Amino acid sequence: MSILSGLDALGLGNLSSYDIYEKDAMAPGDDSEVKKDGTARRRMELLSEKDYVFPKTYVCPVCDHEFKNPTMRSNKARLVGTDMDLRPRYSKVDPIKYDVICCPVCGYAALTRYFDQLTYPQARLVRESISKNFSSLEEKDILSYDDALIRYQLALGNAMVKRARTSEKAYICLKMAWLVRGKTEAFDFDAADKNGGVYQAKEQEKELIKNALEGFLSARQNETPPICGMDNVTIDYLVAALAYECGEIEISAKYIGAVLQNKGAGKRMKDMARELKEKVVAELRGS
Repeated sequence: MSILSGLDALGLGNLSSYDIYEKDAMAPGDDSEVKKDGTARRRMELLSEKDYVFPKTYVCPVCDHEFKNPTMRSNKARLVGTDMDLRPRYSKVDPIKYDVICCPVCGYAALTRYFDQLTYPQARLVRESISKNFSSLEEKDILSYDDALIRYQLALGNAMVKRARTSEKAYICLKMAWLVRGKTEAFDFDAADKNGGVYQAKEQEKELIKNALEGFLSARQNETPPICGMDNVTIDYLVAALAYECGEIEISAKYIGAVLQNKGAGKRMKDMARELKEKVVAELRGS
């Protein structure tokens, strides 16, 4: 399954055949009832999200259309933990679902941090390869995981078309992987396809992590920090974590070493690197 397969319904099925990094050289309640009824569970989750999300107005830099996009309220969600690959986990809501801004008229989409960073030539490329084929995207106040995934796929398709930096595409892949992981943890699948859906989601997450690793490795060598808002230490740790998840143990060990040897690395980052090092050492001993 292509990681862009969901775009078929938007008239953009041709993007599924693109290579993500091909053009980089050209561009800089009651738990028992909830478990029995997946629909009821999703409804409860959606209702709880209304307190965290509001419709924010944006102006599209491609078509100048003014639209509203569901956006997380600042400092509303409560952080409860962080995964090994830096995915943040929050109580009651998953803010990752709301980090793509998408114009429902022309199909331009990007992560929030990149939405307004569009040059005129890039806007032209979006109009030529996205907008002319784009059908429509239903505007919603609250997003399900599937709604969010379509928007992330559209953001990745736009990034590929506009010849975005490698790091931007890698970051989209990473956040898509986090999104799919969140869906799996929430067990947010149709009742008839729970087992198969979970398997496909886990495979999709692996593919996205692999693409994120490829992109960040390239960006680390060819781009100047900060990269996606991250300094050298954070990027090195992230690469180490992604490499470990992909089974690239030697690459992971190399970048863990870079973090631990960096005098500018903070205590928290070094502690995380040491925890990851223990996993890597265990893998090396077992091989």
